[in-house]
Amino acid sequence: MGLGHLLNHNHNPGTAGLTIDHGRSYDVFGAAFFGGRRDRVYRRLAELSGAGPGDRVLDIGCGTGYLTRRLAAVVSSGTVVGLDPSAAVLDHARRITTDSNCTYTVGVAESLTAEDDSFDVVANCLMLHHLPEDLRPTALTEMRRVLRPGGQLLIGEFRPPANRIGRHLVGALTGPAMEHNPIHLLEPMIADAGFEQITLGDLHPWIRYVTAVKPGAAG
Repeated sequence: MGLGHLLNHNHNPGTAGLTIDHGRSYDVFGAAFFGGRRDRVYRRLAELSGAGPGDRVLDIGCGTGYLTRRLAAVVSSGTVVGLDPSAAVLDHARRITTDSNCTYTVGVAESLTAEDDSFDVVANCLMLHHLPEDLRPTALTEMRRVLRPGGQLLIGEFRPPANRIGRHLVGALTGPAMEHNPIHLLEPMIADAGFEQITLGDLHPWIRYVTAVKPGAAG
């Protein structure tokens, strides 16, 4: 049984996806898994999101709030809401968060409670692969719905190693969702959800990121 099976569960009745309930263990694992580069990668993701001062940002599947807090730093006078189905992991996020413009709430990606056009930026990292494949388009449609016209989307996903040995090692540590993560489907799924201006890139060691824009005039 991989460590991913110990950290990830699907006992939450609000979602068919996996949830993370052990926040402290997840942060320790994340720090080791990124080989000391986690902070650098997540700060770069916050920059790539396009979020800026005064923006209202939603971080979906925020877990322990690692990306949420870095987004809070770049929006300064704006606000960031971290959303996750696990109340336990959000309790941990609140305990370690000192940013006054950063709040957390329980919710699921495939059925957001936010109003239409209510956020300037929607972001998530290492979240989408926790959902069953048939729910991922639904989650992307929800992300588009809550973004204002001209609003920006950022998705960071795990990029499996190219070689078989590396993939098997990842699978042993985290489970099959990351070992076989179909990141080649990200761009077409995001386009099918109605986003435009799609760009892709990689951040060493593990992240494939995609940015996109909801069509329509900003403001």
